[in-house]
Amino acid sequence: MALEELLRGLWRQRGGILLSCLVLYALAVGLVWNLPRSYVATAIVAPSETTGIATSSLLTPSPFLQPSLLDQRPGGNFAVYLAALRAPEAAASLARETALLAQIEERRAGLPLGPLRRWLGLRMTADTDDALNFLERNFSATPSLTSVTWTLELVNRDRAAALDMLQRLHALAEGRVRETLAELAGRRIQALEARLRIEPDLFLRNSLFELLAQQQRAALVVAADEAAAARLVSVPMVEIRPSVPNRPLLLVLLAIVIPGAVLLAVTCRLLLRRPAADWPPAIPWRETVEPRPVPPRSEPVLTRTPTGDGAC
Repeated sequence: MALEELLRGLWRQRGGILLSCLVLYALAVGLVWNLPRSYVATAIVAPSETTGIATSSLLTPSPFLQPSLLDQRPGGNFAVYLAALRAPEAAASLARETALLAQIEERRAGLPLGPLRRWLGLRMTADTDDALNFLERNFSATPSLTSVTWTLELVNRDRAAALDMLQRLHALAEGRVRETLAELAGRRIQALEARLRIEPDLFLRNSLFELLAQQQRAALVVAADEAAAARLVSVPMVEIRPSVPNRPLLLVLLAIVIPGAVLLAVTCRLLLRRPAADWPPAIPWRETVEPRPVPPRSEPVLTRTPTGDGAC
């Protein structure tokens, strides 16, 4: 089909195209407008290695250095902190200490999918796996492109619950790092003290005393410092008005996508419904071909001549 003919066909159906766009956009607007809104709780943290007298620099004899200038991945205690924020232990703590599981069960039992889930016999109760899935979908830790800070965000439909969950996650991850460092220092102190009781060599005892002093200093720093992994640059806060999902942005995107989809559908319909005279000839499934006669093959024959030479 030529381009001019295709454009004339689209122009003839301009009324149907416009009506379809309006109907689909109205349905999409109603769906987007009725989506449940959620609040975003935000906190800004920074690795303690980069904020003044850092815990890690006091725990190790060598200064904190990144392995490479191009490697911007978090390391040290802060990497453990970020991993603990999404760990199954964090999900279990939220399920045990907050009303997260009750919110998930209420959402499952509500309209419009609640009756359908009950009719299909699907699971309505929530467990720790559902809490972990909630964290994976609604919690994010984003690094800043201009500084060493990270932004923690948690999305929830309840404003107070969003702030409480974010505070609990930060306290849980920080406490996990602090507990691990304290246990490590305590085990080393016990091992060094046990070795010192039975070590008779004076030179080895001096080295063991130095190691023991370092581990005692580490235990003291972990117990006294405010943050062992991440320092709060901005305390956890939650917005006053819900902002998820972003309705204006979704409406603008739908106003662009829906007309394009309708035009594409009508164009495909016009191309598929072109006259049969314009179709290419059909390819037969099987053709009858008479076999060609095969000429006889002549083989060379060697003969002996009176002179003794062979000829063909």
